[in-house]
Amino acid sequence: MKVVLLRVGIDTGAGGMHGPLIDAENHYEYIPIPDDKYEIDERTYGETNGMLRKQPLIEYFPKKTQEDNANKPIHYDPEFETFTYGDPTSLKGRLRELEKGDLLIFYCGLEGFGGHKTETADLYLFAYFEVELAGYAKDLIRELGEKKFKEVFAKNYYVLHDSVFKEQKEELVLVKGNPKRSRILERAIKFSKKGENKAGEPMNVISDEMQKRFGDFKGKIGFPRSSPRWVVDTHIDNATQYVKSLK
Repeated sequence: MKVVLLRVGIDTGAGGMHGPLIDAENHYEYIPIPDDKYEIDERTYGETNGMLRKQPLIEYFPKKTQEDNANKPIHYDPEFETFTYGDPTSLKGRLRELEKGDLLIFYCGLEGFGGHKTETADLYLFAYFEVELAGYAKDLIRELGEKKFKEVFAKNYYVLHDSVFKEQKEELVLVKGNPKRSRILERAIKFSKKGENKAGEPMNVISDEMQKRFGDFKGKIGFPRSSPRWVVDTHIDNATQYVKSLK
């Protein structure tokens, strides 16, 4: 079995802010990154409600940036309606190795919003897929047939938009979660603390408590945005039991 953690969602490097942590009980809203590359998606921050709080996502942006972002298209990936995720970059290529029953765990950066202020942004677990299938798009088409493939991944950003799919198909890795065994959490789970990288610069690293559950990823305890973190074999059972116990 394999377990991997992956960072997604808006942050200061992709969108200019972190997601909102709404109260001291870690209720939150997940905000996807903007569709800056293609600007093709019809969903915008101004017209799209959050999955959890059911209010327009633009309301979580700073007042001074709301006008600029209200009509900005959203890159909705992963999506939690049918539980799919896709990525065409080499850093995510190993996700094609995921098999049925494996766990793909999502985390994001969150900071206090409104009346609930926090000193800094931290990293929080907020959702997971129990994997149903994964692979390169081109291989999944051969395996499933084109019609079934389009049905399974119809809601995924990269498959939804024909021009994007045509451009990215050769390198695109897709993951499908089991809809009955995958979930988005009601409350986010903090798992980072403040640390430093090798250059002595501040960065979020896995907390001591969470390191007991997930291990130290072979010494890679920091969390740069684009690099998945694979749980080593000795901690897979602990990580799996813990994540599946979350509500």
